[in-house]
Amino acid sequence: MTFAYIIGLGMIRFNKYPDRGVRDMAHEATRLALKDAGLEKSDLQAAFFSNTFWGMFSNQHSIRGQVILRSMGIGAIPVTNVENACAGASTALHLAIAGIRANMFDVALVLGSEKITHPNKAMSLGAYASCMDVDNFESHLKMMTEQNRTFKIDIPPGQTQPGEGRSIFMDAYAMGAKWHMSRFGSTQRQLAAICSKNHFHGSLNPMAQYQEIMTIEAVLADKPIAYPLTRAMCAPVGDGAAAAIICSESYLKKLVNPRPVRILASILGSGMDRTMDGEDIGERLSKQAYEQASLDPKDISLAELHDATSYGELHQTEAMGFCPLGEGGIYAESGATILGGKLPVNTSGGLETRGHPIGASGLAQIYELGLQLRGEAGKRQVEGARIGLAENGGGSIGVEEAAMCIHILERAI
Repeated sequence: MTFAYIIGLGMIRFNKYPDRGVRDMAHEATRLALKDAGLEKSDLQAAFFSNTFWGMFSNQHSIRGQVILRSMGIGAIPVTNVENACAGASTALHLAIAGIRANMFDVALVLGSEKITHPNKAMSLGAYASCMDVDNFESHLKMMTEQNRTFKIDIPPGQTQPGEGRSIFMDAYAMGAKWHMSRFGSTQRQLAAICSKNHFHGSLNPMAQYQEIMTIEAVLADKPIAYPLTRAMCAPVGDGAAAAIICSESYLKKLVNPRPVRILASILGSGMDRTMDGEDIGERLSKQAYEQASLDPKDISLAELHDATSYGELHQTEAMGFCPLGEGGIYAESGATILGGKLPVNTSGGLETRGHPIGASGLAQIYELGLQLRGEAGKRQVEGARIGLAENGGGSIGVEEAAMCIHILERAI
């Protein structure tokens, strides 16, 4: 197989930026990635740009990537615009890798930029519903209500209607968490342990939106969102941009003192109609990723998993094969996933604390893994990090993600 390599990384801190836009955040991330790679704008041969809500919020549709790049002096090269909900940036990376493998170009920019904060908070939260099947939205709500009635757990009184004052995805994750609690006996405290761990990791990451440590008790005492999730367990609304520059092996040999990261696997797939007890998209795609990389779960040094909520991380540790099905909460409570543990997960702080500007989040995962595999992660460095896995889900149809990407990266220096 022809390998692609990451040679440049750039990211701005994810945060709420009332005075910044998609364009200028993208420019900054691009400049940082070019500087990191030791390249000039004129060296780029292709670009892939990820964004989801710019058209909805500011009416910029159709040629978003061209608008971004032309306004910073990058023209002529092919630009592909990518929209795939929360998996947009990792999908853009997948497409760039495919182009490298097909010998269509030798060096490409992959860029994600997203602004979700808005003076009208209801508009920001309501936008997430567009990442579902909007024509069948009422049917989806009915399905969630019916599923919730089947769970054999005690749910505190006073729960609000789905989407009321929150993203509808928090209700989708809450449904999954309640299913897991009902079937396997996992607990709200285990979810809080995951969140507390991610806050510890986030406190070590200068790029994280939230950098404060939270105890398990503080997480449990935070504002209820959709049982069993509290506010701290849910990724915050925010803005940000991240970028990566990838190249072919032949191009890599021309560079002076590169710090490359080898891409061993790049998998993109879609969800299927299934019951909640059926094989999950993450299980299906991780098997493909391990096969492509000629590895298995025990070879992974660290992972960045899509934790739009704490339950997302619990579930994906199982789906990626890091622990048996039903034991994700137990695995987290054991300390396996904290820095210094058996398999550190979300050393960046994850979406829960790093933030989740959805068109950029997949590349933020790659940024973290890249730093770790280069040995450049500072206080949160995983000792001996050699292989990293990133799982990035997007959207929802039925009971699972509409899209998902999994990448496996290897230290190459």
